[in-house]
Amino acid sequence: MLCIASAGAVAALAASSFTLSWTHSVEHTQWRESWVVQGDRLQVVEASVEGSGAGIAVPPDAVWADGRWSYKPVLGPLPSLNLAASGMTPSPWTLCTPDGQCLALGEKAGEVARLWAGPSCDRP
Repeated sequence: MLCIASAGAVAALAASSFTLSWTHSVEHTQWRESWVVQGDRLQVVEASVEGSGAGIAVPPDAVWADGRWSYKPVLGPLPSLNLAASGMTPSPWTLCTPDGQCLALGEKAGEVARLWAGPSCDRP
């Protein structure tokens, strides 16, 4: 189960994978990450960005296709993922599950969202 704590509420989504996307604050290009839920951990499996530039370091193994640089991040499974809204990006994070359910996270500056996986969402 994917758990999301944001704006004082906790949501539980029966999802084994999800995507996170957002617009880069300087380059105004879309960044997207694909994640899977592995037991009580979250694992990023792919990332892509529409271009390179300020603050966007595209790794040497990235592949350009369909207007995006795509690559596999080198990062082990995480117990949780914290997203903090700076107020500098032109859009919030968008979290989408494979069934088409999407949530906007971090719509206001200073808003924090925490994602984690587990059998229940009783720990924020």
